[in-house]
Amino acid sequence: MPLAPGNRLPMLLLLLLLTTSSLATPRAGFPHGAESRSEPTTLAERPCHVAFSAWVRHQSVPTPHPERAVHWHFGAQLGQRLLDLEEARPHMVETRCIGRSVEGRPIWATTITPRTQPVRHRVLVFAQLHALEWIGSEVAVSLAERLVSAPPEGVEVVLVPVANPDGRFRVESDLAADRLGVYRRANSNGVDLNRDWSLHRESDVIWSRLPFFHRYYHASDAPLSQPETRALDALAATGFDASFSLHAFGGVIYIPWAGTWAPVEREAEHLAMARAMSLAMPGRGYRVVQLSRYFRWFRGLGMEIDHMHGVHGTQSFLMELTRSGLRPLQPSTWKDYFRWYNPVDPAPHIRDGVAALHKAIQLYAHSNRVLNTAPPMPQVRPILPTPSPKQAQRH
Repeated sequence: MPLAPGNRLPMLLLLLLLTTSSLATPRAGFPHGAESRSEPTTLAERPCHVAFSAWVRHQSVPTPHPERAVHWHFGAQLGQRLLDLEEARPHMVETRCIGRSVEGRPIWATTITPRTQPVRHRVLVFAQLHALEWIGSEVAVSLAERLVSAPPEGVEVVLVPVANPDGRFRVESDLAADRLGVYRRANSNGVDLNRDWSLHRESDVIWSRLPFFHRYYHASDAPLSQPETRALDALAATGFDASFSLHAFGGVIYIPWAGTWAPVEREAEHLAMARAMSLAMPGRGYRVVQLSRYFRWFRGLGMEIDHMHGVHGTQSFLMELTRSGLRPLQPSTWKDYFRWYNPVDPAPHIRDGVAALHKAIQLYAHSNRVLNTAPPMPQVRPILPTPSPKQAQRH
């Protein structure tokens, strides 16, 4: 993802490395040419009847803790933090499985419901569509802890800290084995979940036909082709006022559209919210821009930010957390792909991300006073994963 204006050198280095990597493989599509696909599996279709507490108890953390991730939490640790919240506030916090990954790993959603007032607004936060981007998961769990300690009035928040559990498992294994030079982005089917959504899947701009640039104009073979995106889509269909997709890196808050140059209809509302979030950050605030306008030649095809707004009607944002841990003058970071997306010390970046999201949630809590018009009431429906194509045929 693009970097903020003050970090153009790391961005140029990133593009060079990714281009070199993709040209060296038969699969030249950006950006996961080095990744392999799993054998076909039906594990994603297994029923999602699993207790979160039992799942957490069966997870483990590498011993000793990998040096490259010394300040970072593994999935088992993130799960334990959420379980601690649920056990401390059982009437306020609930974590449940909304679907399974390609390899059958549960995808967990934590719902934080205020008990002092009825729910008037709902906010969705999901992270780690991309395997290496751990910072989003850290921000999501830290946000949950903040919301439990100071719940916003009338706002229910649903968080999915790890939307790509198979990809995360592979990165955890790489760190435990101290493997360098392995780039991971996609799910176990080799599909980029950031390009598996339904809107703006094709582009006719001239850049998409030119050498070098054409590799950046790609989408999956079909919309919602993966169990992970189907689970998130079904969750979004239960009705939300706003959705936030957390990525790394760049220091940017994006608004729709990603796949077309045209401005979004609710542009003023999106910009006002994003700018308020940026101002709320204790560090240097993030740039706010429409995603397709970051670079004139760039379009993000089939992205979640467009799907969430165009299909589900939410205010939709994509946050590129941090400004990278890549250091052009430190060659040791060049092939440490984990460090590209996850700085050595995540603490200040977590604070920025949590502060920005908390500000957005506060605006919804006080929307009648802060915004010109209150967002529409969401239609709340039970959370049911979207059936896979095989399941749909059986019915």
